Amino acid sequence: MPRGAWDQGWVDESVYLVAYDPAWPAKYRSMARELGRLLAPWLTGGLHHVGSTAVPGIAAKPVIDILAGVASLEASRPCIDVLRHEGWWYAPYRTDAMHWFCCPSPQRREFHLHVAPSEGDWFRDEIAFRDHLRADPERASSYEALKKELALRYPDDREAYTDGKADFIRAVLQMSGAKARALASETMVSEGGFEPPRPVKGTSTSS
Repeated sequence: MPRGAWDQGWVDESVYLVAYDPAWPAKYRSMARELGRLLAPWLTGGLHHVGSTAVPGIAAKPVIDILAGVASLEASRPCIDVLRHEGWWYAPYRTDAMHWFCCPSPQRREFHLHVAPSEGDWFRDEIAFRDHLRADPERASSYEALKKELALRYPDDREAYTDGKADFIRAVLQMSGAKARALASETMVSEGGFEPPRPVKGTSTSS
């Protein structure tokens, strides 16, 4: 089994939040330098720190979300094997919108990576949601309060936790002028990222 393939059963982590860590931006920058090297042949929209760890002051799950903008999913498909070789784990989640990765492992996630077309709704909406919360501390505080309430209510039900945030995210995207369909319609938006389905054991990059 190649490194970075789904060779173990998926283990769902409990929903838990931690206080904002001022070290998160530096952690993003360190990983972004490495990803910039690995993804250089395909990057067209740069690398961006997104999700709640990118919003100063609010509690989040301690997973750094990184968004990479590429020309197209098809053109960037070779990056899947490149990243897997470097220890990133790939899951065939929302393959119409992005290539989804995590590291160092599905059982202990420190980073999520979303490789998405830089001209697409998914890419624009992730940035729009982050920017709106950065610019509106009151709205960010409301989001934090909602997450804490949901985490207490659904500590072992990640789907219910993410579903509970959908209306808030949709409203923020509408206020920001972004299209809401990528982040808050049928998609379940997790804290700091997107939750993939349970992966198929041994999924190949050709699926």
